[in-house]
Amino acid sequence: MPDLPAGLRAQKIGGMTRRPIVLALMFAPLLSGCVASSMVGLATAPVRAGARAVNTTADVYDRVTVSQSERDEKRGRQMRQREERYGRLSRDYDRARNRCEHGDEDACEEARGLYGQMSDLRPSVPYEPD
Repeated sequence: MPDLPAGLRAQKIGGMTRRPIVLALMFAPLLSGCVASSMVGLATAPVRAGARAVNTTADVYDRVTVSQSERDEKRGRQMRQREERYGRLSRDYDRARNRCEHGDEDACEEARGLYGQMSDLRPSVPYEPD
């Protein structure tokens, strides 16, 4: 057996050697940081999981609910789309009516159809005086 310091030599104590006990005591301070870190990690895990659950719930709630400003934006977008559609119908109607005045019967039929679509859409388009 090699020459070891007196504290590290295997000595029998009640049928057990002392070396493992001494080594464990020597490495205990080094392990305490790892153990403490693990204990802190284990202790804070439920809190972190709870915070994630709250954030997830809040995100779902935000996706499900619609704020007043979002409703206003959606309504404004729908109004603008109706105005654009009415403008396209109006231009197409003017072209068809012009061709109708020059004797194109198909254009007259097209103008009547476009005028009907404009009449259906007119109540939902806001009126803005010039």
